[in-house]
Amino acid sequence: MASALYTTDILRLAASIPHLGRLGQPAHSVDRRAPVCGSRIVVDVQLDDAGRICAFGQDVRACALGQASACLLGAHVLGQSGAELAQIAADLAAWLSDQRAEPPNWPGIEILGAARAHPGRHGAICLPFEAAAQAALEAR
Repeated sequence: MASALYTTDILRLAASIPHLGRLGQPAHSVDRRAPVCGSRIVVDVQLDDAGRICAFGQDVRACALGQASACLLGAHVLGQSGAELAQIAADLAAWLSDQRAEPPNWPGIEILGAARAHPGRHGAICLPFEAAAQAALEAR
């Protein structure tokens, strides 16, 4: 039932990814790939003095679900710390795999709920959050 998975809302998000493109001089970059589906993302970050993301760039090569996830991440990533993003990434993975009933505390993330029944897509969805968390934590 791939048609039920790629809704108009998902496709709309996939077409409007914020912070698309690389930063000119990032403090740190991370290049991650989801091995099951081959989705790839490169994330660039700069942190402020408090260790929160103040500049963000992303180069996304993923399916519509991975792109939609990158859109949701990009919409609210500024001001987040690596630890906060790591927690969201863990909560997202747990929610997608039915180890957690409630979606993570991230605006709009529930739109990805239909993908819970498609484990092969979980890696692409988690990828942007995992990469951003890793970049922010390593930049510290």
